[in-house]
Amino acid sequence: DWGSLPHHVVLRIFQYLPLIDRARASSVCRKWNEVFHVPDLWRKFEFELNQSATSYFKSTHPDLIQQIIKKHATHLQYVSFKVDSSTESAEAACDILSHLVNCSIQTLGLISTAKPSFMNVSKSHFVSALTVVFVNSKSLSSIKIEDTPVDDPSLKILVANNSDTLRLLKMSSCPHVSSDGILCVADHCQGLRELALNYYILSDELLLALSSETHVHLEHLRIDVVSENPGEVEFHAIKKQSWDALIKHSPGVNVVMYFFLYEEEFEVFFREETPVTHLYFGRSVSKAVLGRIGLNCPRLIELVVCANGLQTLDAELICIAERCRNLTSLGLSECEVSCSAFVDFVRLCGKRLTHLSVMEDVLVPDSNYSLEEIHTEVSKYLGRIWSPDVLPIW
Repeated sequence: DWGSLPHHVVLRIFQYLPLIDRARASSVCRKWNEVFHVPDLWRKFEFELNQSATSYFKSTHPDLIQQIIKKHATHLQYVSFKVDSSTESAEAACDILSHLVNCSIQTLGLISTAKPSFMNVSKSHFVSALTVVFVNSKSLSSIKIEDTPVDDPSLKILVANNSDTLRLLKMSSCPHVSSDGILCVADHCQGLRELALNYYILSDELLLALSSETHVHLEHLRIDVVSENPGEVEFHAIKKQSWDALIKHSPGVNVVMYFFLYEEEFEVFFREETPVTHLYFGRSVSKAVLGRIGLNCPRLIELVVCANGLQTLDAELICIAERCRNLTSLGLSECEVSCSAFVDFVRLCGKRLTHLSVMEDVLVPDSNYSLEEIHTEVSKYLGRIWSPDVLPIW
């Protein structure tokens, strides 16, 4: 008899069910309906909002949204909004945010599956909706709001109400936020441990503020370096002294940088020592830049190169292996490395290379090694069986 299942077992099952199935299951019997309204079931919730009938995710039913706001707003702690590219979806998300007045949210995420979405919403409407949560929650610890019109005044409201609890702030691609807004957070949120922002907000002043004696010790600093219109934005350089101050204050911080630039836009980067630990290149990066990484990134732990043209990266990889003594992870695709240089790279890094993901077409056979021979040689230095990744043939 399904109706006689223990309360906690039904609750556990409900937690695995998609929302629509959970709602249908609540109609089976009185006991299951009681479980449907247990507060623990509503601590974590994702509102899925879209306007397209062909969207790959199902939209949360409006009647169910009203029921959640009416009956479970006080229980919500971990909330995210997934919207498509339509303004209607983003507007619906703002309307829901505006009604969360009796909540104590700890984690808030605004996820757009395609741009522009939230950026098409009236700035005043978005900010007023967001500040409802900032004012009423009082216990926000994690905020991820990318590609939104959030601004500096709303960050001040966030700080005024949640300065004692905020630990993670992820705000990439928020053009109305300046370094002053981030400085406000940095100056007042003593528990802040993770910060993600666009490079255009990063400044020497901000790094020095994060390095002051009274400030927090960051564990993760993520920086997105993105170019939407090549040639129109001139990227500024960060002084070595500013980076040094940050590392002196927070010696264990992971500095993660995601680059989506064109080759000609890398001019100011890695000219001096940079304490980056994780580097991801989403577009083509030149041999010259990779050479500077080997010389000026001694803290590097992970490197991912997604594209580089047809010039072999032999000397650059060897330099990185020799100089970046903390490197444990490498990913390569759409570039070229001779088999001999790759073997030398692995030999220099040895067993500290815990992750090695290299597409097979990256490796160029030479007089010393063929593709068949490289498996054995690389495996020997890694101390485990290894083979390059192969694209599946559909």
